[in-house]
Amino acid sequence: MSKPQIAGTLAHAFINSRLTPLVLIASIALGAAAVLILPREEEPQIIVPMIDIFVALPGASAQEVETRITRPMERLLWEIPGVEYIYSTSSPGASMAVVRFYVGEDEEKSIVRLNQKMFANFDLIPPGASLPLIKPRSIDDVPFLALTLWSADLDGFQIRRAAAELRNELQKIPDISATQIIGGQRRELLVELDPVRLAAYGVSVSRVRGILQTENVETGAGVLTRGNEAVSVRLGGFLRSAEEVANLVVGVHDGAPVYLREVARITDGPEEANDYVFFSPGPAAASKGIVAATPSGEKLAPVAEGQAGSPQQQNDLFPAVTISVAKRKGMNAVVLAEEVDKRAEAFRARNFPSSLQMTVTRNYGETASEKSNELLLHMMLAVFSVTVLIWLALGFRESGVVAVAIPVTLALTLLVFLLYGYTLNRITLFALIFSIGILVDD
Repeated sequence: MSKPQIAGTLAHAFINSRLTPLVLIASIALGAAAVLILPREEEPQIIVPMIDIFVALPGASAQEVETRITRPMERLLWEIPGVEYIYSTSSPGASMAVVRFYVGEDEEKSIVRLNQKMFANFDLIPPGASLPLIKPRSIDDVPFLALTLWSADLDGFQIRRAAAELRNELQKIPDISATQIIGGQRRELLVELDPVRLAAYGVSVSRVRGILQTENVETGAGVLTRGNEAVSVRLGGFLRSAEEVANLVVGVHDGAPVYLREVARITDGPEEANDYVFFSPGPAAASKGIVAATPSGEKLAPVAEGQAGSPQQQNDLFPAVTISVAKRKGMNAVVLAEEVDKRAEAFRARNFPSSLQMTVTRNYGETASEKSNELLLHMMLAVFSVTVLIWLALGFRESGVVAVAIPVTLALTLLVFLLYGYTLNRITLFALIFSIGILVDD
């Protein structure tokens, strides 16, 4: 039987069957359910395995790094099946290579093959070079949500400590893959040695460094058993305050102990800032919002919208700290963004002072939902427009066929998306809209 005969037989079978209306209704219902269940994202899940490799060679020039590290490493990486491009950078004391595989290559297999290739050639690492640091990259590493804490009364050091607590709370959400804190200053115990006092007491810098390293360690000393009980014994502990550091004994002079406070100045406070984040809540900052920059002025964080404020606030930039949140692969960005925002707001209201404000400065879940809904609306408008056009050009019967066939086909396509783990995003929805013309031709 030829293909036209098979198609005709199937068509007559469906036309004469009483189950055909039920099949059509079920297809539309399954497609509508798939639209509600399908995860929505800003970008499509395109599998392009990319892996960064870092190797350090302290003290070497850029030319020496290229000759001894970068070129031999590139030759090894090109031997891995599926590699499409290798981008390398040689700088004084360090080499970096970005390995990009072909689109569609299995991500886990690519990572395994690269790790095996590198581990099997550790004997070729030149003396003085570090072991390769291998970091896979994917589209899900891009943060889909950013929460900015800002205040007119607190400084960057205090805001960052609050942001660290909020970050710990957000990491309890199962579908969160990574979080990062940008801005503010970490807490730092700074020990500034006095060379004159060190010489007077006969204490060396290396001795002070060794004592600080050994005292800031907690180790197990065994188990003490008594009767039916066993008690784990641990020695030492981490240094928690400037007073504990100041009371460390770093030497003996004239039969008396020499304390660290006698040969150094110890301060407990914020570290030197590596980057800055400021927030302007006024309407003038609606097109600017968050400004994150290094001391040299290089922007680190994207701009975002701010909130309305008083006339005085509109001209001010307040210290701020941003928490960026990335999700796991295939998770619904819309639902996850709502959950993160709800938990973060509840935690802020319960644990932080009222002067510490929180603003959502990036929400790809919200934009993904808006774009998906808009494209779904356009898809329905396209179906309606094509149906009307066919009615005017060919007749009512032909337009009825199009009005039934296209929605059913699109509904079943969305069901297949759900079954195969695809997501709703602007690329897949654009493809569905473009395919309507092909469906009408068929």
